[in-house]
Amino acid sequence: MPATEVSAFEKVNIARSKGRPLITDYIKELFDDFVELKGDRLFREDPSILGGIASFHGFPVTVIGHRKGRNTNENIKYNFGMTSPEGYRKAMRLMKEAERFRRPVITFIDTPGAYPGMEAESNGQANAIAESMALMSTLRTPVMAVVTGEGSSGGALAIGVADRVYMLENAVYSILSPEGFASIMWKDPSRAAEAASVMKLTAQDLYEYGLIDKIVPEKNLYRNLDRLLYTSMLKLKGFDVDELVSKRYRKFRHMDGIYKPVDMPQDHYESDPETEQK
Repeated sequence: MPATEVSAFEKVNIARSKGRPLITDYIKELFDDFVELKGDRLFREDPSILGGIASFHGFPVTVIGHRKGRNTNENIKYNFGMTSPEGYRKAMRLMKEAERFRRPVITFIDTPGAYPGMEAESNGQANAIAESMALMSTLRTPVMAVVTGEGSSGGALAIGVADRVYMLENAVYSILSPEGFASIMWKDPSRAAEAASVMKLTAQDLYEYGLIDKIVPEKNLYRNLDRLLYTSMLKLKGFDVDELVSKRYRKFRHMDGIYKPVDMPQDHYESDPETEQK
């Protein structure tokens, strides 16, 4: 079914589906020699954020992303991809280390939102999210972010302030879930499908408004994403560091519906290499 025939709420359900690739799949398919690094060095290890060092086409990189599970037990272990302050502090620790060694940072976003529990709030959830966004805005190394499934609220934004922001064609990116939106706006969570349409949360909507840089087709996903990240990394590594940070700042500062994505192609989809060869 062509992307234009899929409703916004259908895309929400696709983005949430259990069969979608997880960050562990992306690490296995795209990177070599991944070494996981744990802990925030302040309180505890939060397994809902997976991060570490890897090799990408021979270049050392730092990989960070939300982690969900394949089954109920795994989802409980990883808190359904809902990160606590410790997870974002771990991410910041890895980003600072990446900056120190001039390693590009690649993040994978897939979360229903940051964990809203009392413990998380008492441990500084809002502050951790804000600090992570502030750090990423000035990080002196290339940063690329990929929304792979469900990207909701500050939990997604906390690792989404990047030089290049990409979305899979069936991913969604929004301020909160459609159910939450419908509950707040209309006091009726059953209107979630209507809310999804109003929220403009699909990759196609966000590209049109200039909020993401490219859409990644999910046919030959790993090949498409590998090429896109590699070419982007090489280009970003060519910028002077001060220029890189300045461009990133301007990118997010001017997201007002007028800004257009950097290097906007004629076709907003990152093309399939096999199609190009034909």
